[in-house]
Amino acid sequence: MGSLIKAEEVVAEGEWSTEAVVYVNGVRRVLPDGLAHLTLLQYLRDIGLTGTKLGCGEGGCGACTVMISCFDERSRKSHSVQCHETHRNFHLLDCKLIFSYYDLYRHYAINACLAPLYSVEGMHVITVEGIGDSGRSLHPIQESLSQAHGSQCGFCTPGFVMSMYALLRSCNEPPSEEKIEECLAGNLCRCTGYRPILDAFRVFAKTDDLIYTKTMSENNLSGDFICPSTGKPCDCGKGTTNSTETSTRGKQYNPFLYNKIDGSLYSEKELIFPPELLLKKVMSLRLHGFEGIKWYRPLRLQQVLDLKSLYRDAKLVIGNTEVGIETKFKNLQYKVLISVTHVPELNILSLNEKGLEIGASVRLIELQKFLRKVIADYPDDKTSSCKAILEQLKWFAGNQIKNVASVGGNICTASPISDLNPLWMAAGAIFQVISCKGNVRTIPAKDFFLSYRKVNLTYDEILLSIFLPWTRHFEFVKEFKQAHRREDDIALVNAGMRVFLKHDHGTLEVLDASIVYGGIAPVSLTATMTENYLIGKKWDDILLQGALKILQEDIVLTENAPGGMVEFRKSLSSSFFFKFFSFVTNELNHKGFLIEGLNATGLSAIQPNYRPLTRGIQCYELTKHGTAVGLPAMHLSSKLQVTGEAEYADDVPTPPNTLHAALILSRKPHARILSIDDSLAKSSPGFIGLFGHRDVPGSNKIGPIIHDEELFASETVTCVGQVIGIVVADTHDNAKIASNKIVVEYEELPAILSIREAVKSCNFFPNTGRCLTKGDVELCFKSGACDKVIDGEVQVGGQEHFYLEPNSSLVWTVDGGNEIHMVSSTQAPQKTQDYVARVLGLPLAKVVCKTKRIGGGFGGKETRSAFITAAASVPSYVLRRPIKITLDRDVDMMITGQRHSFLGKYKVGFTNAGEVLAIDLQLYNNAGNSLDLSAAVLERAMFHSDNVYNIPNMRITGDVCYTNFPSNTAFRGFGGPQGMLIAENWIQRIAMELQKSPEEIRELNFQNDGCMLHYGQVLQSSTVSQLWDQLKQSCSFVRTRENVNMFNLHNRWRKRGVAMVPTKFGISFTTKFMNQAGALVQVYTDGTVLVTHGGVEMGQGLHTKVAQIAASSFNIPLSSVFISETSTDKVPNASPTAASASSDMYGAAVFDACDQIKARMQHIAARNPHSSFAELAKACYLERIDLSAHGFYITPDIGFDWKDGKGSPFSYFTFGAAFAEVEIDTLTGDFYTREADIIMDLGHSLNPAIDVGQIEGAFVQGLGWIALEELKWGDSDHKWIRPGHLYTSGPGTYKIPTANDIPLKLKVSLLKVPYTKTIRWVCCTDLLMCQDGTGTEILDAGVQNTKAIHSSKAVGEPPFFLASAVLFAIKDAIIAARAEEGYHDWFPLDNPATPERIRMACIDNFTKQFTTPEFHPKLSI
Repeated sequence: MGSLIKAEEVVAEGEWSTEAVVYVNGVRRVLPDGLAHLTLLQYLRDIGLTGTKLGCGEGGCGACTVMISCFDERSRKSHSVQCHETHRNFHLLDCKLIFSYYDLYRHYAINACLAPLYSVEGMHVITVEGIGDSGRSLHPIQESLSQAHGSQCGFCTPGFVMSMYALLRSCNEPPSEEKIEECLAGNLCRCTGYRPILDAFRVFAKTDDLIYTKTMSENNLSGDFICPSTGKPCDCGKGTTNSTETSTRGKQYNPFLYNKIDGSLYSEKELIFPPELLLKKVMSLRLHGFEGIKWYRPLRLQQVLDLKSLYRDAKLVIGNTEVGIETKFKNLQYKVLISVTHVPELNILSLNEKGLEIGASVRLIELQKFLRKVIADYPDDKTSSCKAILEQLKWFAGNQIKNVASVGGNICTASPISDLNPLWMAAGAIFQVISCKGNVRTIPAKDFFLSYRKVNLTYDEILLSIFLPWTRHFEFVKEFKQAHRREDDIALVNAGMRVFLKHDHGTLEVLDASIVYGGIAPVSLTATMTENYLIGKKWDDILLQGALKILQEDIVLTENAPGGMVEFRKSLSSSFFFKFFSFVTNELNHKGFLIEGLNATGLSAIQPNYRPLTRGIQCYELTKHGTAVGLPAMHLSSKLQVTGEAEYADDVPTPPNTLHAALILSRKPHARILSIDDSLAKSSPGFIGLFGHRDVPGSNKIGPIIHDEELFASETVTCVGQVIGIVVADTHDNAKIASNKIVVEYEELPAILSIREAVKSCNFFPNTGRCLTKGDVELCFKSGACDKVIDGEVQVGGQEHFYLEPNSSLVWTVDGGNEIHMVSSTQAPQKTQDYVARVLGLPLAKVVCKTKRIGGGFGGKETRSAFITAAASVPSYVLRRPIKITLDRDVDMMITGQRHSFLGKYKVGFTNAGEVLAIDLQLYNNAGNSLDLSAAVLERAMFHSDNVYNIPNMRITGDVCYTNFPSNTAFRGFGGPQGMLIAENWIQRIAMELQKSPEEIRELNFQNDGCMLHYGQVLQSSTVSQLWDQLKQSCSFVRTRENVNMFNLHNRWRKRGVAMVPTKFGISFTTKFMNQAGALVQVYTDGTVLVTHGGVEMGQGLHTKVAQIAASSFNIPLSSVFISETSTDKVPNASPTAASASSDMYGAAVFDACDQIKARMQHIAARNPHSSFAELAKACYLERIDLSAHGFYITPDIGFDWKDGKGSPFSYFTFGAAFAEVEIDTLTGDFYTREADIIMDLGHSLNPAIDVGQIEGAFVQGLGWIALEELKWGDSDHKWIRPGHLYTSGPGTYKIPTANDIPLKLKVSLLKVPYTKTIRWVCCTDLLMCQDGTGTEILDAGVQNTKAIHSSKAVGEPPFFLASAVLFAIKDAIIAARAEEGYHDWFPLDNPATPERIRMACIDNFTKQFTTPEFHPKLSI
């Protein structure tokens, strides 16, 4: 009782402050009490700093990255600081001051979405708005990124800028290229493919001291520009600029100068650490939050202990990287939070003769720095465990997480997949814990973890520190980890291993050993029997074989163990031990203590995970039309995007009285709704109402083609995530809290949870069966013409869109509810308009949908965004109040659908030479619980099932499967990639049957011009052969193949593979009426042009290309053309921005409108010469000439009739080919792409820089589909997941490529075909006055395409499939691995080719312990 009273006195005494001061972009802000429930991100956006984005809410995407500057209290004691600046001028100071006190400050990037608001008290927060803006000047980082075309949709861009900015501010010398790539590990981009981002930031890397000093010009006597990246004279600084464009900045930064003597850091002025915070006394904080939350920030250990005794359930937080996830996604509530970041006793980093002492609050980034110094200063024998921990930290997480996450937090979370806990255990670490009474006890790390998420701490104890002993002579510690993705990913299995040997008369005996695994059991698992077996044994191959057998008994995983992949995880346990044995053996051999080391081929087992720097090459030539078309102009919004000024739906300022909405979602895959109880929600703070199917004013039935969906489920639910109702409240958080209090009772019904189950029960959507035929398949099979006939199946995995911007809409009524307007993040404003009008019972003319831009779409916002806006429109219309809804990432992924998974069953006949004669193919796709666009997706898959191959006899049938999953939808390629991937699988199988290379089979069967395709269209202007030949030459295929074979011969455990893959992608909507486009062009009297069209800008550069077309048409600078928002009241009845056809259609519509205006201006221009377009426009206005025109375009000569299965569904085709070389680790399934070479035929590119960006982005997104991104659903193959639930519902479990995953060498070329022809030339002598003529010219800048504007070609979707070259290169490498064991037969390799699939296909003695060679990993389809 006495201690409790004492604790209360401590908490109540006056040293606790409630004043929280923070600086944001140099502005002082006092944080009021009561905000402990807010994150920094919420606060920043609430005060209008919307450049910092909400992408995932779990610190996994980096869109919310900001920089924190804080004063290092540990340095205060050793530095005397005098600040003479006035309060008025503090925010802008010469950078000399920053670096004269460099050691006093920490500048680091964090995820604002996880950072508790009060955690940044006393710190300086710098957001993207604080470093530059488009109105005044861009920061060099922003300018470099913009000029390098490193921003497409732009939603992720501020996060990348701030990660790079934080790196530069934290370095007292220019960073290396390795550091630059490492600092971006916590940032995701779905559009660019990362290459231009890396190129943009690489110019800041240090390669030569002279480059960054004022002596550069003195030593560069030639006067040539010196490249900051290479340190050599080059012309990269000269650039190629459009003479009609002007820079918005007065000062250029070529090269980017850096001089660490005078402290200039790329800019004349930088925001410095505010002097007030420098001088301010740090106080203990006691603050509060929503619903009674208490926030404490003690400064002394005793304060922590007193608080812990008073609040036994209090949660200690440092980086909030775990607690933030628990409160946001698991709905856990912690009433008392104690921030222990400022407690000196918990931040100790010290050394003594026995080892290292590490305080529990030490941040992982500080531990990293400390270990690097220790390793550099101490002998190798003493630091083996330090090296292992340091290496594991490299792959632990992105810098934003490591900058705030603590050692103790990671330990006490007790995650079974913690990367560090197995190492603490193996290394013999000792944990010190302290009780509230001050009693200290020590616990060996091996005894600390009791059960799942439970540790050996009583309620009144906290972790004080970790003691890590030095390693000894002949003691070795090694780390292991395998994840879906190498960088910034949680482990599938990890391990820490240690062995201590005695060297006696040439023999080595094991004195002690520790083998600990993560990802195998509910806690980090010690392989006790294996450890006991090792002790006393001689270190040789007999020990290895014996240990591997014992290890099988130690590692016990049941069939349906959480996490799945049981066979793979077991095999990794053996592979890791084998790698450890090989590592120790090699070390002993190198040190001369073991005569027999590893043989040359065996060394590949211990090759470190070193990744060279990424390099990109882009090859294209310019074909300029007029002032702008054909030039590599920057994305029109790029400068707004790099500064965070670009506005997205969630950034739009909300009107007064706006309410926020959250959806009520089904938790059952198929069930009858028995009751909905909202009684608890009614008492929830800020609750306004619950709206369901009975509240819909119009129709509750919706759907893009047929109305087979309900806006709000009325009687039954048919998938997890189906919308039952919508809750509105005064804030977003209150709406979520209230929605979680709605209780729905169900009566469960049988559910269909896979394509196979649907096929077995014939559960297909009615009237969706399709058939295409060519020749006579049955006759060919029976005729004997085929030397071989084979059959098989191909499973094709789905893919999440993972656009960085979650779905968001703002809906409000106008004129007393007579009209309704909305801003929506949609690819199809007209579709959204239609849904809202239908559910509200309003005419379309009274419903307006606007879209400024969206942060990525890829098809996912074509139809599946509309029902979200429609749901929000119901309460808005009923209440006559604005409603805003922004989906959390997990909800977005759960309910909006993905790329369709497919099942293909084939029977193919071919000759011994490899000529394909017949194919009989059955296709099934997983539609989910409504039809949506699934029939059209199936049709395109059927159209593309030949890829580029001429097959005389074909029969393709298709069915759309009904399953109890959320409705799947459009995704880049729209079924085409699935159809082509199935084709390439049977091509590859033919090659194995005939023992030929797949490339030979592909080339033998190429289609040529005049070929009749299986749907009746005649192939024209095919460039496949030219692309193929140029690619073989570009990638030196024959030589590379030989090099790969040589590498594989000399490396047993690492293998390389190569592949070349072509593509042919049809351009047009396959539904004829959708191939139409409208545009509105308006010329103003100052000569500027406003263009509005029906397409949506989502990063693909549509607005930029359309503006270029308008600029060239009027012969004016690109800067004179402006494109505002897309709005249904400007251009009606627009088709969705999809099918890669938007530039073709809207560009042609704008061209048509421009021509109309030019025709009207013609006689005015002919009457008198005018010095400028503005002068001409003014003259036309004075003559009452209409300077506004509506343009329209329809795609000609297309149409298809499914009744007879013949027609011309496509206007033309875009062709391409790609080469890939990969290297795999056969023991773990890890891989990386060494090289990718891509060539595309894009005709005469409208903007080659944008087109190259689209190619790279599509390729890397395709790389995710074929190798990384696996959707895991609760189905019969994944019983550890609740039925019908999506397990991979965020960046923590669903892994898209990072910058670390792109090819080391990425080359992109646009096809050049030299030819001679007579051309028409136009010589402009005056505005709108042209002289025509003819002539002959040699052209070498692409292939003409008469079917599209300015001979261009569509680019958005066609390159996506070319990433399959990586899949087949992986398979080629696996073939080499299987050959080592004598396996030469064909085998399936599903996509994505995850480490599990790669490793389990590489049959060896380790996999044979746990499964058969025929093992086929499970896949949710």
